[in-house]
Amino acid sequence: MIFEYRKRIYGYECDVYGHLNNANYLQLLEAARAEALIEMEMSIARMRELDLQIFVTAFELRYIKAIQLEDIVTVKTWATSITRLRGHWRQEVYDGTGTLCFTAEMDAVFARGGKPQRLSAEVLEVFVSRTETQ
Repeated sequence: MIFEYRKRIYGYECDVYGHLNNANYLQLLEAARAEALIEMEMSIARMRELDLQIFVTAFELRYIKAIQLEDIVTVKTWATSITRLRGHWRQEVYDGTGTLCFTAEMDAVFARGGKPQRLSAEVLEVFVSRTETQ
């Protein structure tokens, strides 16, 4: 499933050139992933109840086109693979005209108590059933 998150870009998020500051791309991606988890019924609050964490282990970022002040962007987020221990996600950011501006690939490990740990079969099923690509 592909999750979509929309957001307007404000002045405080931009650099002196009026473009989204590179540091704020990570915040945009994090917000989109958090919203996707909420839609999957596996919100951060729910994961805390289960003593489950997702720790990012690697990011690959590609800046394609600058995102402008006051543009309304759409972030598409989906998992490309989920196992009991690891997940890989892809995110794409589009500007208001639908032009692809940015891509991110993220690797993460599931953890419990701050240490890598395999998901239970039940929790894995929640992730897999709600992240299958169309």
